[in-house]
Amino acid sequence: MKNKREGFADSVISLIFSQGIIKIFGLIYSVYLINKDGFGDKGNAIYMGGYQIYVLLLTISSIGVPNAVAKLVAEKTASKDYRGAEKIFKIAFLCFGIIGFLGTIILFFSAKKISSDFILIPECEYSLMVLSPAIFFVSISSVIRGYFNGVSQISKTAKSQTIEQIFKSLLTILFVQFISIYNKNTMVMASVANFASTCAIIISFVYMLVNYIILKRNQRLQELKFNHVKKMYTNKSILKEIFMVSIPITFSAILGSLNKNVDSLTVVRILTPILGETTAKLKYGILSSKIDMLTIMPLSLNIAFATALVPSVASAMAKKDFDCINKKLYFSLQITSIISFPCAMGLSLYSEQILNLLFPRASSGMELLKISAFCIIFMMYIQTIGGVLNGIGKTNANVFVMLVGVVTKLVFNIILIPINNIYEKGAVIANLFSSIISFILMWNILKIHISLKFNLYYLIKKPLISSIIMSLSSYAIYKWLIILGMGEKIVIIVTIIFAFFIYIFMILFLKVFKKEEIFYLLASNKIYNSIKNTEKIFKKQK
Repeated sequence: MKNKREGFADSVISLIFSQGIIKIFGLIYSVYLINKDGFGDKGNAIYMGGYQIYVLLLTISSIGVPNAVAKLVAEKTASKDYRGAEKIFKIAFLCFGIIGFLGTIILFFSAKKISSDFILIPECEYSLMVLSPAIFFVSISSVIRGYFNGVSQISKTAKSQTIEQIFKSLLTILFVQFISIYNKNTMVMASVANFASTCAIIISFVYMLVNYIILKRNQRLQELKFNHVKKMYTNKSILKEIFMVSIPITFSAILGSLNKNVDSLTVVRILTPILGETTAKLKYGILSSKIDMLTIMPLSLNIAFATALVPSVASAMAKKDFDCINKKLYFSLQITSIISFPCAMGLSLYSEQILNLLFPRASSGMELLKISAFCIIFMMYIQTIGGVLNGIGKTNANVFVMLVGVVTKLVFNIILIPINNIYEKGAVIANLFSSIISFILMWNILKIHISLKFNLYYLIKKPLISSIIMSLSSYAIYKWLIILGMGEKIVIIVTIIFAFFIYIFMILFLKVFKKEEIFYLLASNKIYNSIKNTEKIFKKQK
């Protein structure tokens, strides 16, 4: 059996499909927790407070690893240096296994101090402790995922992420439901929910490890490994190469994670003297759970492009194929535009109705969602462009942009949150300003390093027009259905369905995609090539 290399479109489609399933299951368990008796916004403050610190330590130990390994492996395989690719994997696995283990130890024994002194939510202590083993397993899993991405087997990464999210959702509901029979303490339920995450991560790791073993037994890859030897590498040189790529990517990811932790470190701390500790925690719980979850959903779909772009662009750079880079960048930014604009406008326009639909027992946060929705546009562009910059080796540019973003976010948080009647809304306004500034910087950096053969105006014009028409038309339908006396929940579901079809119609009517781009989007590279060959044969016969 031969393992076939996946094309860029195949990889993107696999990841989009995976992320769609991930977000559906993520929504299921999030809705369950928020509406669970004894959990709600208070439980979310404990659950997410611990989770954000865990994510920060996880970022330090592993987040930059998949992209770094994928980039280096893709460069080696592009030049048929398969032994170099194998050695990169082995050294990275050992190195980040050690780093992940240290991260686990640090989080476990520092849980009490972090929860009490840093995020000011002492109830998070047990959540952090049960999450600590996950850092080790994610660290080594991330190396395997990076290797799969680098050898164009991204679908295996997508499947592992899907398996992790499915088990996380099912185990969270099962564990919390079971423990609530005996103990309805919010802190206990939040800790059990985080323990479910750790279990799901271990299951995902086992899946990745088994698939790697199967891949290594593949006769084709073994032949390539021994028949295309370029040169021998010392462990020191490979380790240096890995860290030269992974440290900037990791630091960039740390800064991105810090952007979220700015809220965990400032919102409760600033609002407690003004509104009291209980109210401050509730407001942070709303901000860090429902609002983040809804705004992150579109970004999760777009992450497919950022992930697939790194090895794909790295391979194209190794071959000096700048036309290929332009084509993939344009295609990715085009899809980013098509996803981001309707999501932002829809979430903002129907913020109250969506929160009432999903969280009937804890539906507060309408004003936060209205503002946060527009962050989606800029954050998605940053995500896509960041993948290209990592792919062409300009990781330091990402670090610089993320640093500016974190500083901007922190400054605006400190200025806006204490203002009367703004309070927690200051955090989302700060996030919007930070995203806009970061996008402007990143776009200009991209233009410096790549000679773009398209302009941003052309990319956004038709998706923006389509989104505006969708919003106006769907709102008219919403008002009409309300006048007819239909139930609020039924009305918003019907309206969203109508909005989706209106938007698709406008995309087709305005001819956002050319015929070739539709083939590229919907089909694998082989199907696309076969269609093009068929067209050529037909023309010759005519």
